[in-house]
Amino acid sequence: MLVDGKAWRSIWPLADGTAVAVIDQTKLPFAFVVARLETLADAARAIAEMLVRGAPLIGATAAYGFWLGMREAADDMHLARVADTLVACRPTAVNLRWAVERMQARLAPLAPAERPAAAFAEVGRICEEDVAANAAIGRHGLALIKAIWQKKGRKAPVNILTHCNAGWLATVDWGTALAPVYAAAEAGIPLHVWVDETRPRNQGASLTAWELAKAGIAHHLLADNAGGHLMQHGQVDLCIVGSDRTTASGDVCNKIGTYLKALAARANGVPFYAALPGSTVDWRLSDGIREIPIEERAGAELLSVQGRTEDGRVLRVRIAPDETPACNPAFDVTPAGLVTGLITERGLCPASRAGLAALFPERAG
Repeated sequence: MLVDGKAWRSIWPLADGTAVAVIDQTKLPFAFVVARLETLADAARAIAEMLVRGAPLIGATAAYGFWLGMREAADDMHLARVADTLVACRPTAVNLRWAVERMQARLAPLAPAERPAAAFAEVGRICEEDVAANAAIGRHGLALIKAIWQKKGRKAPVNILTHCNAGWLATVDWGTALAPVYAAAEAGIPLHVWVDETRPRNQGASLTAWELAKAGIAHHLLADNAGGHLMQHGQVDLCIVGSDRTTASGDVCNKIGTYLKALAARANGVPFYAALPGSTVDWRLSDGIREIPIEERAGAELLSVQGRTEDGRVLRVRIAPDETPACNPAFDVTPAGLVTGLITERGLCPASRAGLAALFPERAG
């Protein structure tokens, strides 16, 4: 996507082959910083500390972590250690495990000397597949937005609410939930996006709002608890969110607070869609509430907030009493019954086992 007129991806190998570069998302929106990942440990830290985040980008970073790990040593013992190190970084996003298992399957049959080059080639394929899948998600989601616009007489903008960041910063490029927004903007459909702030890390405020501003798309930042009010007053035409893991039965796991948006959408007759590539479907799980591991992050994320002062300094300040502890689950699960449909690279489908199986028969079996 474009940032100040220059095309960027969220992750890429440096031309000299010495490292992988990522946009450090912990510095946005106040500074645009590119970080170098030179070792397996660098890749693991980038995932764990959320320099990179978003299920597809986590998967791509893990795949690059395999390449960096194979440059350090390529014997069988190290291959297993690389996999274990990466899988342990974050528990909820299934793309992490998916990418690790794919890299293992590609590299395990090879001689150690062949593994570094094979790893680099495979991660290249993973990244290009991600870009293609997200562009296709954009095309399929565009049809939804276009239908709403036509229903509104092709005059008023389509108002879309999203939660967290599922734009190009969460993928290699294009994004998932925002891919239809970008496709609609390119098609000339007038849009307005309600951007949930997404406490406690404020990915909506710091990432989604930044993306939309750079793309010139009309948007407003929204307090997390305001979405239901807007839906009650007819100010939301469509909700689109991403997914860190979707079960075979259509349950959607996304950033904490997504479930409440789905409840409000159902109560007010607002369509609620999740956009995701097939790699985000965990075919081994059926009951998202009971089976998806929910990451519990440090309480400090909730007890403090980062911002920029009037004189330009970026500071983190505490917002709760010193004696107050925090409970900080990072994700929640929206049951399939609250999801109008899923937007995938292969088209739209109901949030159900039958719906997903119809699009991905080779994986559903």
